[in-house]
Amino acid sequence: MAAQTLQQPSFLLANLKADSTTKPLLQRCQDLVKIIDEYPAKELHLIFPWLVESVFGSLDGILTGWNLRLLHSRNNEYNIAMEFLNPSGPMMKLVYKLQAEEYKYEIPVNYLPGPVKASIQEGVLPDCPLFHNKLQFPLSGLLTLNLALNPFEFFMFNFAYCLITPKSYPPGQHGSSTDSAYFVLVDTYLKYFLPSEGSVPPSPFSDSRGSVTAASPRSSSVSFAGYGVHSPSLLKHHIFHQPSVNADPSAQEIWRSETLLQMFVEIWLHHYSLEMYQKLQSPQVKEPFTPTEEHVLVVRLLVKHLHAFSNSLKPEQLSSSPSAHSHTHTSPLEEFKRVVVQRFVQQKLYLFLQHCFGHWPLDASFRAVLETWLSYIQPWRYTGEKSNPQPDQNRAVPDKWESFVQENLLIYTKLFQVFLNRAVRTDLVNVKNALMVFRVAKVFAQPNLAEMIQKGEQLFLEPEHVLHHRQPRGYLTPGQGGSYLSSRQRVVTDMVFRVKSHVYALEGQDCQYKQMFGTELRGAVMKLMQIIAQARQTAKRISDHSNEVAANNSFLSWFGLGSSDLNNTFSGAEPEESGECLKKTHEFLDRALENLCQIFKLNQGQLTQLLSNLCSSEDDGNCKQLPDCIQGENGLILTDLGRRQFGEHMNSLCSRPDFLGRLSRHYFTDCNSTTKLKQSPSSQHTLDRNRRPRLSLRPLASYRTMLLLLLFYMFGALLSLGPVSSTVLILAAGFLYGLFMTEEPDEFQL
Repeated sequence: MAAQTLQQPSFLLANLKADSTTKPLLQRCQDLVKIIDEYPAKELHLIFPWLVESVFGSLDGILTGWNLRLLHSRNNEYNIAMEFLNPSGPMMKLVYKLQAEEYKYEIPVNYLPGPVKASIQEGVLPDCPLFHNKLQFPLSGLLTLNLALNPFEFFMFNFAYCLITPKSYPPGQHGSSTDSAYFVLVDTYLKYFLPSEGSVPPSPFSDSRGSVTAASPRSSSVSFAGYGVHSPSLLKHHIFHQPSVNADPSAQEIWRSETLLQMFVEIWLHHYSLEMYQKLQSPQVKEPFTPTEEHVLVVRLLVKHLHAFSNSLKPEQLSSSPSAHSHTHTSPLEEFKRVVVQRFVQQKLYLFLQHCFGHWPLDASFRAVLETWLSYIQPWRYTGEKSNPQPDQNRAVPDKWESFVQENLLIYTKLFQVFLNRAVRTDLVNVKNALMVFRVAKVFAQPNLAEMIQKGEQLFLEPEHVLHHRQPRGYLTPGQGGSYLSSRQRVVTDMVFRVKSHVYALEGQDCQYKQMFGTELRGAVMKLMQIIAQARQTAKRISDHSNEVAANNSFLSWFGLGSSDLNNTFSGAEPEESGECLKKTHEFLDRALENLCQIFKLNQGQLTQLLSNLCSSEDDGNCKQLPDCIQGENGLILTDLGRRQFGEHMNSLCSRPDFLGRLSRHYFTDCNSTTKLKQSPSSQHTLDRNRRPRLSLRPLASYRTMLLLLLFYMFGALLSLGPVSSTVLILAAGFLYGLFMTEEPDEFQL
């Protein structure tokens, strides 16, 4: 619609609502562009909540909005929505226009993540400063509290909440695609507000009157390890004593970056607290929140981008000492990069992944959770380095990542143990499950990584008195009367403090830590390796059987009796159980065994012993079914004993005096050769051997027989008989001939 100069805001909103049901999206967006450009903020303020809801849907999920999670590039409305919601597009222009004023928009506390809502309802400030100084107190009581958010916060809250709002998708559609408009917008916003290169573009409108998030202090003089331990005084602040917001001028540069990140982390990850997770271990407790595969894929996108964002820190800023920072100017964005992963993401992501590991179904959809975890524990993959001279498998993890491994020790060790518990309960014959085991083993087998984890565990297990001797002031240098030993001791003490702070912050002071390289877990790994070996043999056995059936099908298909589906060559086969997939399963499990041996320093003898014990038990079962044979170059070869092991059944059958016995003697003995041998001077041994009943297919290999069969099939073709009909006639003729021959007296004597 064209913008009308003195139109009342109520009429503007009413007209927009009416247009939303009659006009196509393109025309509506064109109208909105004109309105945003021409109307003052005072009038745009009244349409903003409705517009946000019409785009992202309502918080209760009743209104679906533009269905960004189902909007794909092949849809005509995709480009329209992306252009309108672009960080430099009309919608964000509206946000900045309102941000320049003191407008606030309310969000009910009931829509906040569980731990945040519980904290507020208990009268305690949440640990995230994003929600400080935002609470509105109605007279009706705490349960009807609202948050008053500025336009940018309100927009990002609704955008983030759109991902976790329950949706009822149309049949045949799902929201786990990584090419949806929502997924692409998340990626676009992350790159814009958390840039790896350059700085965040400034707002086109002055936002000096917009509230700035009371972010955590960014003073680099504070130890990184301390950030994981939340101050009890902060947690115990009552909500009626909210701290005032200090508008730090330097913070204006990145307040949008901090707001976006904190909003994403709180809405997507902060659904579990340490206390809540401990309660969830009881089967009677209902889960407060269950993430979807789409949700996890977006979280992985966030993790990957934060690593790239953090790793884009300039080398001089990364290596500078804390004291140096106090004398040199560091931009707020660069300091934000230094602490973004540890301070804002680590704890909430750990609890989120731990819940997913423990509650996700034992199926292939777990791959999204697994890859999110593997992305987090491999920050060196997102350094922006294009050159990769060595293969990933042989490339050692650089020593500079040792501090990251130590500060995230539990995310390596505890989640690895939880994964082991999943893996031993999973069908590893399925190629997708085998691939997941291989992926984990491959990642942890990277050179130098296991040693870093072991060192971190050793630091955590250092006696507590090490911390008590930690000196707050710097040690003297050798030139000042100190010693190199004291300097080294300081480094070790700091490392011990950092690891212990991390573990206690994530698991609590009374946690019982289980070593990844301890005796107990080593036994669990050996159990997994045995299950892997069993699954590998099962996959090989099924694959061999599939190949045999496929070969039989190819032969029988000439007669019209073969199966048309050569991929699923046995009853009930899934696509993952086809012959090709089973070969991949065998390969993945083979390499997983090799990598596990490398991680836990198992020698080849131990692995061989494990596999030989398994093979011997398997062979014992198979030997009860196979005749006597020896191992040859091309496989098993029947011995003379093996050729005769079923002979007793044939002897008893041929010894019967009735019609069945005569018929069996006709097919299983060679009376002509016996007569010839009686008339020849051959030995008695040869005569006895030929009298024994046996099944001989040699006549089928004679040229005479093959020529007769060919002529018979050609004659059948002239009579319009197919191969099947001709074969049936041949078999019937052979059977009738046998019946006729059994009427004659025969001589059979063993």
